[in-house]
Amino acid sequence: MSVSKKPNGTWRVIYRYTDWRGERKQTSKRGFKAKRDALAWEREQIRKTESALDMTFASFVEMYAADMKSRLKLNTWLTKEHIIKTKILPFFGDMRMDGISAKDIIRWQNGVMGGKGKNGKPYSATYIKTMHNQVSAIFNHAVRYYDLKSNPAAKAGSVGKKEAKEMLFWTKDEYTKFSDAMMDKPISYYAFEILYWCGLRVGELLALTPSDFDLDKSTVKISKSYQRINGEDIVTDPKTPKSNRVVKMPDFLTEEIREYLKSIYGAASDARIFPISKSYLHHEMDRGSKATGVKRIRVHDIRHSHVSLLIEMGFSAVAIADRVGHESIDITYRYAHLFPSRQTEIADKLDSEKENY
Repeated sequence: MSVSKKPNGTWRVIYRYTDWRGERKQTSKRGFKAKRDALAWEREQIRKTESALDMTFASFVEMYAADMKSRLKLNTWLTKEHIIKTKILPFFGDMRMDGISAKDIIRWQNGVMGGKGKNGKPYSATYIKTMHNQVSAIFNHAVRYYDLKSNPAAKAGSVGKKEAKEMLFWTKDEYTKFSDAMMDKPISYYAFEILYWCGLRVGELLALTPSDFDLDKSTVKISKSYQRINGEDIVTDPKTPKSNRVVKMPDFLTEEIREYLKSIYGAASDARIFPISKSYLHHEMDRGSKATGVKRIRVHDIRHSHVSLLIEMGFSAVAIADRVGHESIDITYRYAHLFPSRQTEIADKLDSEKENY
């Protein structure tokens, strides 16, 4: 440790330590107005190095970020980071990790339940639950990996609730009307064709390249996802391992894509064939809905529309899940209200089984 006073009257600390690999490291900070502040910062670094849970919540969050950031997709981490910085650290930041109690969690919960967003409206029950889940995740991490005795957020109990957003979808007739209005812009028309007839996620669509298509076999390979984050184009793995899949296209769509790829002749095999954004698709949906009178749904609801079409056609949850990159249990749970009820058929067969004895 080295604490020194600079010519301008402020204090600087250099802290040297050995990391988990056994390598010597050092970190420093300057600009402290008093020596006691510099020493306090040094003590906090020692607690972090030793993973001592008498460190502040803010210091533990730095460790949590170092542990988790590389394991999560960038957009997922940025969402978590925003909640932590704006909704959690202002309350818990200076508290000691091992001193935060269920009572403190309840006080924080009461604050967020009475809080308001930038629009001046109270936070939704769903967002309140999301904030609580993030607090609980941080303490769970401390319990699991850093020997915190218990999770005070779990003891305090959850707040808010997970609200399922209304699932909207287009019928085939509604989509057909909408797609007719898109034909004046080929890039829009073909993008929506793939979304509706293949059930892709938007990020999967926007990541597609010519090399993903095997037109002789009428297939499209889903192996990546595109997002625009902080002004940068980011291509990552798909949402889940199950999302890696090969989707069989109907023949008419294969011919449409063949025609579209010819129109962009010269594009590199690894170039995005839809160099547009999710925002562009939103605007096009506004335009198409207004022109046709078809109800406005979200871009993601086109995926729901594909699933509902397959259910109507009589396909099983297992077959649908394989096509859209879901677990079959998720399809069964999320779309249960769309599957035809076979209760009467079941009861009749049970009757016939009874009669056979």
